[in-house]
Amino acid sequence: MSTENDTEGETTRITRKGQTTVPKALREEFGLEEGDELLWQKAEDGIRVKKATQSAGRGMLVDDDVPEGKREEMAEEMEAEIREMRRTQWQP
Repeated sequence: MSTENDTEGETTRITRKGQTTVPKALREEFGLEEGDELLWQKAEDGIRVKKATQSAGRGMLVDDDVPEGKREEMAEEMEAEIREMRRTQWQP
């Protein structure tokens, strides 16, 4: 990994498996954490990468008086259930 000035950005390499590392400074600045999804888009001048927003609909079916912590807990439980359903449905 090499660091350039702010206008140049930072470079990383792509592995044989097509993987790359998001530089730490960018992960911290944009709140990227393990398990987050990134959206890769073709742009006129190259490739645009942005965080795929998974939480946009969170809380839509929950009463307004439910505390934020409980909302997050409920969302995490639902996500775990969905992952488990997908895992068991897609196993040969």
